[in-house]
Amino acid sequence: MKKEKSKLAPVLAEAIGTFVLVFAGCGAVMVSERFPGSVPPGGVPVAFGLAIAVMVYAVGHISGAHFNPAVTLGFASVGRISKKTAVSYWMAQFLGAIAAIAVLNLVLPAGSGFGATVPAVPALAAVVWEAFLTFILVFVIMGVASDPRGHGAASGIAIGGAICLDAFFGGPVTGASMNPARSLAPALFQGTLPVLWIYFVGPAAGAVAAAFTYEKLR
Repeated sequence: MKKEKSKLAPVLAEAIGTFVLVFAGCGAVMVSERFPGSVPPGGVPVAFGLAIAVMVYAVGHISGAHFNPAVTLGFASVGRISKKTAVSYWMAQFLGAIAAIAVLNLVLPAGSGFGATVPAVPALAAVVWEAFLTFILVFVIMGVASDPRGHGAASGIAIGGAICLDAFFGGPVTGASMNPARSLAPALFQGTLPVLWIYFVGPAAGAVAAAFTYEKLR
């Protein structure tokens, strides 16, 4: 029984962490729309960054705190986690994200937005943007969370900071998703599925490139 629980713990941690990320981040977007003026300028990027930071400290020692299918793909592509673990993480992340939007839909007044990511530039440009944004994020994660020479104690600050940085300058362009689960969940409710492929292809490419680049530097 203890062995079974130990196998489930990282998966559950990923589901909870992704839930908190989407609940706080997309929740900030939804609250801002439904209650104009309630969220200060710059509040949405900070909400996403803080959600990641606190959950890295909360469960990073249990699952590695990916909370993002692209991050998991990056780690799997260089052999940092097994394919079996990657699949279980992906399931947990997508379910956690969808659950977060479902709860927000229940507890907030009706509105037209659910925090979906929609590009403000042509599709190809958006893919490139998402790839570079995700590259920055995963490169930072590889440095502080997977390399014993990194500053593990500051990993939450560094990773949350990377999210904030990307969101501040990439948010107006693509929504700065960097995360297929974060994009899929609100797209299901908001009806933006036609552009969803951008937020799978771009982050996947950026994450794998970052993982291989850091492995070369390592």
